[in-house]
Amino acid sequence: MGGANYSPEDLLERLVGFDTTSHKSNLDLIRFVEDYLAQHGISSTIVPDETGQKANLFATIGAQNKPGVCLSGHTDVVPVTGQTWTTDPFKLVRKGDRYYGRGTTDMKAFVACALASVPEYLASDLTMPIHVALSHDEEIGCIGVRSLIARMGQDVVLPAMTIVGEPTGMDVVDAHKGPARWNVELSGRAAHSSMAPLGVNAISYMSRVIGELLRQEDHLKTAYKDDRFDPPYPTLQVTKIEGGTATNIVPVHCALCFDIRSLPGFDVDTFEVDLRRFLNESCLPDMREIAPEAWVKLDRANYVPPFEAQPGSNVVALALKLTEKNETHAVSYATEAGLFQTGGAPSVVCGPGDIAQAHTADEWIAVDQIDKCMGFLRRLGQWASAG
Repeated sequence: MGGANYSPEDLLERLVGFDTTSHKSNLDLIRFVEDYLAQHGISSTIVPDETGQKANLFATIGAQNKPGVCLSGHTDVVPVTGQTWTTDPFKLVRKGDRYYGRGTTDMKAFVACALASVPEYLASDLTMPIHVALSHDEEIGCIGVRSLIARMGQDVVLPAMTIVGEPTGMDVVDAHKGPARWNVELSGRAAHSSMAPLGVNAISYMSRVIGELLRQEDHLKTAYKDDRFDPPYPTLQVTKIEGGTATNIVPVHCALCFDIRSLPGFDVDTFEVDLRRFLNESCLPDMREIAPEAWVKLDRANYVPPFEAQPGSNVVALALKLTEKNETHAVSYATEAGLFQTGGAPSVVCGPGDIAQAHTADEWIAVDQIDKCMGFLRRLGQWASAG
């Protein structure tokens, strides 16, 4: 069956034209890709979210129900609100050797290259199928892909390998950090500030929590270290705090958010148990001496596992072969690779573009990065046809 043959630049123009900012629907983009693949005789599995306004897509080129190699990309982009652009963020513009537009680097160029490779893959005699997996809501915690991964090995094939095309400059990344985020809430008792001993000041007790987090931050710097990363240790940051109602009222409530960017090997569950113990033993008893109704709460808001390829990983070896390089790298940003690997699909990260351009005003990708990615994917097709 013959379908449209688009260049990667043509497809990138179409993909950038869909405003898939994370708080918006990505369905128009998903429908476009579904239709494009259908024109080539390829059926897609659509995995919608609970709202029905967003969806993942999974499709197979070649033999169905065989593991194969998965090309993974997310469809959502970060907002342009508050940024000063010199071009329309949702219209692809070429200036010299650069393409400008939201998502060009992160990461619609990789998706465009993967889709542009479909006709060539179909014309090849693939002995190993190549899968395409597109997700939603990666930018807000790698949320969307989880429902797709949960179906792999059931009604969706579990890939033997996954290449996550986040921007690495076409270098091979075999390890990255993973963000874990928590919310802490304390509730005490309000009182007139002139009678402060009758109240329980939630902000004051939250200062104990901050002190403990600062102690944990110092501990993480020495307990976990890997010079491949920059910085070479897990980072812990208090990212948001709010509490109180007026200057003459003892604040009854205080809420705090914090973030850890963990290295592979960091035990997020043990950390959480220790912090919960601190809250229950070093804060709550003193609060309840005055206010028996006082309470503390700790919730994990999101967790993306850090990623580290297994020693001797076949997909890392394949990526090195396809990029014609001989060394791997570690990065501090997170991707969906850790989730795919945890789900049973050994992963690697390799894609076009510079992460320094991601999320910025006038986001751009160099033309030669698209060319290098197309060469990578062409060699992948040749490899998948040679077995």
